[in-house]
Amino acid sequence: MNADKYYLGIELGSTRIKAVTVDENFLPQSSGSFLWESTLENGIWTYNLDQAWEGLRAAIELLDNRQNIAAMGISGMMHGYLAFDREWNLLTPFRTWQNTCTGPAATVLTQAFHFAIPQRWSIAHLFQAILDKEPHVSRIAHITTLAGYIHYKLTGVNAIGVGDASGMFPIDSQTHTYDAAMMNIFDSLVAGENLPWKLKEILPQVLTAGADAGSLTQEGSARLGGLLPEGIPFAPAEGDAGTGMTATNAVSPRTGNVSAGTSIFSMVVLERPLRRVYQEIDLVTTPSGAPVAMVHCNNCTGDSNAWVGVMQEAARLLGGSAAPGEAYAKLYTKSLEGEPDCGGVLVCNYLAGEGVTHLDAGRPMVIRRPDSRFTLANFFRATLYAALATLKIGMDILKEEQVGIDRLTGHGGLFKTPLVGQRYLAAACETPVTCLDTAPEGGPFGMALLAAYRISREPDETLEAFLAGKVFVNRHGTTIAPDPADVDGFQAYLAQYKVV
Repeated sequence: MNADKYYLGIELGSTRIKAVTVDENFLPQSSGSFLWESTLENGIWTYNLDQAWEGLRAAIELLDNRQNIAAMGISGMMHGYLAFDREWNLLTPFRTWQNTCTGPAATVLTQAFHFAIPQRWSIAHLFQAILDKEPHVSRIAHITTLAGYIHYKLTGVNAIGVGDASGMFPIDSQTHTYDAAMMNIFDSLVAGENLPWKLKEILPQVLTAGADAGSLTQEGSARLGGLLPEGIPFAPAEGDAGTGMTATNAVSPRTGNVSAGTSIFSMVVLERPLRRVYQEIDLVTTPSGAPVAMVHCNNCTGDSNAWVGVMQEAARLLGGSAAPGEAYAKLYTKSLEGEPDCGGVLVCNYLAGEGVTHLDAGRPMVIRRPDSRFTLANFFRATLYAALATLKIGMDILKEEQVGIDRLTGHGGLFKTPLVGQRYLAAACETPVTCLDTAPEGGPFGMALLAAYRISREPDETLEAFLAGKVFVNRHGTTIAPDPADVDGFQAYLAQYKVV
């Protein structure tokens, strides 16, 4: 098989816009990235969409083989609120998944739908804007996700993948599109507002993995600075949860993955529905539309990243230096010398509000008793435990529901230093954790695989069969089983964490 054809995945993540190409053997070949970050403006976490286009061009320009792209796709942070008028002018700044300002809306919708609607979801943001009588609501013609917006501007197709759509509005598991009964309930709830639209008129079309989602237009190519030629076929735009599942081959029942970076979330493909509604558990889907239980936490490594920066600054003050990669590796590895329960040191890592524990604002803290053993190893182990603590609270609900998990795979920044984050996640979830050799590529790698599936699958070949039989059949990785001492130590740490 020659290797002159490539598949491109692009993901607009919370800290990086990253592009990855894979060859016809589904192996990563080149990548490019651009750093960006959210800002807190007037109490709302947002991103500048002009910077999104700058970042896309910068990331693509770094690719080695961009003139031989056979198919591509866009992924992005799920949830949030992007509202546009008929000419696709943005009506209000992008409201990201980090915001926890839609509590009243989420509560009303959860009760009305008998289905958990988290504060992050697009429908919660829309309903809250209606409750707050925001003037832009009457001018809405389109709402979509970040990936959906970029996809539309590049292809002219107003559609998103079912996984991304499942973070906007509940999905019917039979039809793989928005739940019609719940849409009618929503329209009834807002009937008194005399809005000039119905919900189905402003949501994007829903597509499953492998569907034709358009191609790069001449205008789209120009938006990318001519770095990619027009005519490239597109896979349906997906959310970062769906691409994470794809990147880790966790799209079949009883498989799961954990994506850990600025935020952290687990995705477990379900064999059966949950017995009741849990506000802490999202019910979303795989890129093929299979039901998934998602535990999404707004806070993960953001606080530990800040502490790495402080320690680099201290090293420079004392005449030393350490590149960021070296600093992370040394501090993560040093944490392994810490006591299993972190010696009484406790960290709250909430830079933003946290839906799982029902807090509306971030309050990062370091807490210790007078008799705590405040060593560097214990402190940094505590920061990494904190990155997993809220996820553990949600995962315990799935354990009570007797949700089966045969395989849990980790990917994202927490796992870049070998074995450390993987070991702590195994202790937290009390299950073996695997990291594949492609784990550092994460979501954009998964999006590239969805692009490959779009044009290279066999007739009637499912995404599950494509990934298991072609992509991951000979892939290597490392698996770590939970250490009993770590499990006990994490439980002790979590008991303190819950109290505080």
